[in-house]
Amino acid sequence: MTETQRSHPPIEPYDRGMLDVGDGNLVYWETCGNPEGKPALVVHGGPGSGCRPSHRQDFDPERYRAVLFDQRGCGRSTPHASDPATDLTHNTTDHLIADMERLRVHLGIDRWLLTGGSWGSTLILAYAQRHPERVSEIVINGVTTTRRAEIDWLYRGVGRFFPEQWAAFRAAAGPAYDGTGSRTAPGTASGSATGIATGMASDTTGGIAGGLVAAYARLTEDPDPAVRTRATADWCAWEDAVLSLEPSGSARPYSDRPSAARLAMVRICARYFSHGAWLEEGALLRDAPLLRGIPATLLHGRLDLSSPLDTAWHLAAAWPQATLTVVDDAGHKGSATMSRHVRDALDGYARAV
Repeated sequence: MTETQRSHPPIEPYDRGMLDVGDGNLVYWETCGNPEGKPALVVHGGPGSGCRPSHRQDFDPERYRAVLFDQRGCGRSTPHASDPATDLTHNTTDHLIADMERLRVHLGIDRWLLTGGSWGSTLILAYAQRHPERVSEIVINGVTTTRRAEIDWLYRGVGRFFPEQWAAFRAAAGPAYDGTGSRTAPGTASGSATGIATGMASDTTGGIAGGLVAAYARLTEDPDPAVRTRATADWCAWEDAVLSLEPSGSARPYSDRPSAARLAMVRICARYFSHGAWLEEGALLRDAPLLRGIPATLLHGRLDLSSPLDTAWHLAAAWPQATLTVVDDAGHKGSATMSRHVRDALDGYARAV
């Protein structure tokens, strides 16, 4: 979503800092708006994208104490994943959940609203299921749970809509695409004639997306900087292609990012997704009853090819306090309508205090 689609005025943080979360990591955080306002945490996407100043404009600065932070290895957090010397061993979903809880305690917040989308949706749900007593409300725009099936769809299944671009993405990863070196066509899982037809296939031989994501994870760790740079460019070109049919937003939302931001995001993404984000398959949907009692607004673009609508639908069906709104003119990049729904939800929760 662009800044012009946000109605609240630009604001600057009234406080910020670097939180020592252990393992040599310092996490950047900032607070904006009213120090006595309703606490809310922005959980950015990626993983590895970092928060942006425009995120501040989702909040009424008179009503909210908005907290933004950069997850480990990205944005202004250090060490940065764009540096190949940065060890990502201690950068997992569990580490990020612990960082969020450490930040809450550091800021003296009892309960907070969580908002975000895409990967941020997964992290919000994982945190809320771990610490439901610390969450007042949830607003998600772009629902994901990072199941292996969802990752497989994004990096292989959706290739049936972009066969030329997917072929280039696959070819750039080298010969070990599906764990056996075979050139499986998009829409066909290894050993199955119809595997990706619904995006719900799971690989048993070559890993997620037949090992394609793991191949890129290895390339982003290569000692040759030219190899890392090329892999990053190829990954971003694929991500851009998947979103290319959407009517809103930049034509190159990934490729046009600064070099260091791209390197960090792709390295972190490939690592997380090659491990299924270290989540048991389907756990966040299975454990949705743990969210009972937490009011939630779920928003999802009908035009989102990267994260199909069914995940949002299944989550809403398992969560009585969640309301799902399908935004017909939005994809993964959002739209003015999506932005308005986010603002309306946040304004409504603030008024209810």
